[in-house]
Amino acid sequence: MSIRKEVIDQGIGGVGEPSDGDDLVVLVVNVGSRSQESAPHYTTTHTDRHTAPTQLSLPLAPRPDPPHHTRRRCQQQQQQQLKAPVSYRGLSFTAYLWLWMMASRVKTWTRLLGVGVGVAGAGVLALSYFNEDDRHTKRQFSRVAAAEKLNYRPTKPLPTRSQQLQSLSSVKYDVLVIGGGATGAGCALDSVSRGLKTALVEMDDFSSGTSSRSTKLIHGGVRYLQKAIMGLDIEQYKMVKEALHERANLLDIAPHLSYPLPIMLPVYKWWQLPYYWAGIKMYDLVAGSKCIKSSYAITKERALELFPMLKRDKLVGAIIYYDGQHNDSRMNLSIALTATRLGATVANHVRVVSLLKETDENGKERVCGAQVRDELTGKEMKVHAKCIINATGPFTDSIRKMDNQITKDICAPSMGVHITLPDYYSPEQMGLLDPNTSDGRVIFFLPWEGRTIAGTTDTPCPVTHSPSPTEDDIQFILQEVKNYLSPDVEVRRGDVLSAWAGIRPLVQDPNKTDTQSIARNHIVHVSEGGLVTVAGGKWTTYRSMAADTLDAAIEACGVDPVHATTQTDGLLLEGAHSWTPTMFIRLVQDFGLESEVAKHLAHTYGDRAFSVAKLASLTGLRWPIVGRRLHSGFPYIDAEVRYACREYAATAVDVIARRLRLAFLNAQAAEEALPTIVSIMAEELKWSESEKRRQLDAAVKYLQQEMGQNVNRASREKIPINLTKSEISEYVKRFNYLDTDKKGYISLNDLRASLKARDQDVPGETLHEILKEIDLNRNGQVEFDEYLQMMAAIKAGSISHSRFAQLAEMAEENQRTKVTVDRSGGGL
Repeated sequence: MSIRKEVIDQGIGGVGEPSDGDDLVVLVVNVGSRSQESAPHYTTTHTDRHTAPTQLSLPLAPRPDPPHHTRRRCQQQQQQQLKAPVSYRGLSFTAYLWLWMMASRVKTWTRLLGVGVGVAGAGVLALSYFNEDDRHTKRQFSRVAAAEKLNYRPTKPLPTRSQQLQSLSSVKYDVLVIGGGATGAGCALDSVSRGLKTALVEMDDFSSGTSSRSTKLIHGGVRYLQKAIMGLDIEQYKMVKEALHERANLLDIAPHLSYPLPIMLPVYKWWQLPYYWAGIKMYDLVAGSKCIKSSYAITKERALELFPMLKRDKLVGAIIYYDGQHNDSRMNLSIALTATRLGATVANHVRVVSLLKETDENGKERVCGAQVRDELTGKEMKVHAKCIINATGPFTDSIRKMDNQITKDICAPSMGVHITLPDYYSPEQMGLLDPNTSDGRVIFFLPWEGRTIAGTTDTPCPVTHSPSPTEDDIQFILQEVKNYLSPDVEVRRGDVLSAWAGIRPLVQDPNKTDTQSIARNHIVHVSEGGLVTVAGGKWTTYRSMAADTLDAAIEACGVDPVHATTQTDGLLLEGAHSWTPTMFIRLVQDFGLESEVAKHLAHTYGDRAFSVAKLASLTGLRWPIVGRRLHSGFPYIDAEVRYACREYAATAVDVIARRLRLAFLNAQAAEEALPTIVSIMAEELKWSESEKRRQLDAAVKYLQQEMGQNVNRASREKIPINLTKSEISEYVKRFNYLDTDKKGYISLNDLRASLKARDQDVPGETLHEILKEIDLNRNGQVEFDEYLQMMAAIKAGSISHSRFAQLAEMAEENQRTKVTVDRSGGGL
C-alpha cells in the first residue's frame, strides 16, 4: 500500500485530492507549537472520534500561551490567503469545461441550463470572494488578537445556583439576556467579554430547546451555497462564507467537543458526478484557508469499502467532503459556563414573567429589566438592566409582545424530526448525505456518540414547549434511509431507539416592509421601547449572531463597554485550554477508569475531566477501580451526575437529556438508568422521597412525549397480528410455561419464579422494566393478546428485540430439557 503524507502548519488548512495510486492520504496537522523543531509532538489516528484518513500531530505539553499561538496561526492564514494561487482558490477553466462536456450528454435542457447558470454564478461569487477575503482576514486577525487576553484557564469553582440567583436580585446589569440556547449563551459570552455586567436567564435548562435537537453538524450549508450559485444570490453566499468561518472557529475553540467528519455523497447517475463535484469544490473554495480538508471523488469500489451498507446497484461513485460535528447541548452549556467563568450571572429554570419599563428624559417608555420567577421554588424577583436582549428562538414573539402587545408575529416555526438508530447502520467515521429526497428535502445520515442519527424533516408547526415526533416523519426518514442502503440491511421500525423534534425559528424580518418574506439569515431588531431581538440563523453562526446583536445593543441602549468590538473570535471555551487527544490515558492511569469511559470524559469535559473523575465512586472490582456505569451499554458514570449538579442541572431531565445525552441515544436505556440517576441527584440536591418520585415521573413523561416512546408504542399497537397457526400454537405453549397457575396473565412473580428455576437472580427493578416493555395497558400484568401483539411486531420488524420474548423462549427450553425422576428410571 502506498501512503502519501501531506503536512500543514495549521489545523484547518486544505489538502489536495488523493492522486492515482494512493491508498491513503495522511494529514499531519501541527497545532500550537512555538517552533516546529523544538516542540514535542504526538501523532494520533483518532479512530474513535476523528476522521478515518486523518492524523493529528499535537504537542504533548500543555497548550502554549494563547497570545503567541493564536497570533501565529492568524498570520499564517493571512499569508496563505494573500499568496494562494488561483488554481487552489477557484475552479479551473478545465474543470468547468469538463463539467459542461459531461452535462452536454444529458438530453434534458433544464439540467444543461442549470449547469450553465451554476458556472456563471460561481464566477460572480468567486469575484466577490477575491474582493472581500483579504479584508475579512485582516479583521479576523484583530479579533483573534483581542481574544488572547481572555484565554486563560479559570481555577475558581463555579458559583452555585443560589449565589447566581442572589446576584440577579441585587446587581444592576448592563445587559440582561433572555434565553439560554446557543444564541443567548453566545450573547452573554460576547457581552461579558467586552467588559459589560451581564446576566442571562433561561426558563428551562440551558439548551433545552432547539439547540439540543439539531443535526449535530457544524457546517456552512452545502444546499445554501447551491441556491446562492443558481440564484446569483450574494446574501446566501455571504451567509455560507460566514458559517464556514464560524465552523473553523468552533473546531479551534472547542477541540474536545468538535471534530471533522467526512460525509459521503453517493452518485447513481454519471452526469451527477461532475455536477456534484463542482458544487462541493465551490464549497471548498468559499471556505478558503479554513477548508478542513479538500473534497475528492472516489470510485464505486472505494465507496463500498468506506460505507459497506451502501446500495451498490447503479452506484457509479461518490464525493467525499468534510464538515464539523459536535455534541450540541454540551457545546451550548460550555458557552454558558465560559460566560460565568468570566463574570456573567447565568441562571436556568428562571422564567421571565414581564418586562420592566421606565420613562426616559424624552418621555419615552423603555425596557429597563424583567420580573422573573424561579421555576423550582416559585420565588419572584426583579432584575434591572440597561439593555434587554431577546434570544428565545421559537418563543421570540412571546417576549416581543411583553414589550408591545400589538406587535406583529415574526416567527414562522418549522419542526424538524431526527431519529436514532443502532451503530451498525453506518460506519463509525463516515456520514452520508442524501441531497435530493423524494420530496426535495435533504437528509443526513451520521454516526454520533456511538449510534447513528438520521434527519431532518421540515414541517410547519405551532410553537410548543414539548414538541413531539410524529409517526409520518419517522416513516419518511426510514424510507429515505432504506433508499440508500443495501437490500441486505433490513431497515426496521423497531430499530428506532429514540426520536425527537426541534422547532426551527424561521423569521420574517421586521426591519423590511415586505413582511411575507422569510429571512435567510439571522435578523437583529431594536423595538421603539429598546428591546433588542435576535432571531433566525443557525447553530454554527451563533457567535457572529451574538456579535451583531451586541453591536446593535451598544448603539441602541447607550451602554459603555470596555471593548467596542467582539472579543470571542478565538476565545477558548470551557474545557479547551489544556485538552490534548491523549488526555484520556492519564485518566486511565491516574484514576483506574475504563478506557472507553476515560475517552468519553475527555471528549465531553476536556481538561475538566479530572474534576469529574475525582467524584467517581469505587466499583469494588479489580478493574476498573472507579467509575460505576449508569447503564451497561453506555460509558456514562455516576460521577457525571454529581458533576452535573455542580453545573446547574436541577432536574432529572436536565441530566438524561442535556448532560449525558442518554435520552437522545436510547430512550429505553435512559428510563432504565433513571432510578440510579434520581438517587444520586437526591443526595446532591437533598431531595425528599416525594420529590424523587416527582422527578422520576416527570422524566418518564419527557421520554414518552418528547423522545418518541409514545409514538413507538403506538406504532407497535397498530401492527396487525399476522401470525400463522403454528406460530400461535407455539406462543400459547410459551405463555403457559410462564403462567404456571393458569391465571390467564403473567405477573412479576411468574417472571421471578421462571428465572429462579434457572438459578438466575434478577433485581426487581429489572423485572419491572421487562414487564413494562409489553404491558400495553399498564395494569402490571401481561395478557395473552399483549404477548401475541408483541410477537407480531417482532415478526414485522416494528420491534428489534424483547427481553420478555426471550424469557418466554427460555422457559420453553427449560421445560423441554427438564427430566423427571419417573422418566429417568427412578433416579439413582
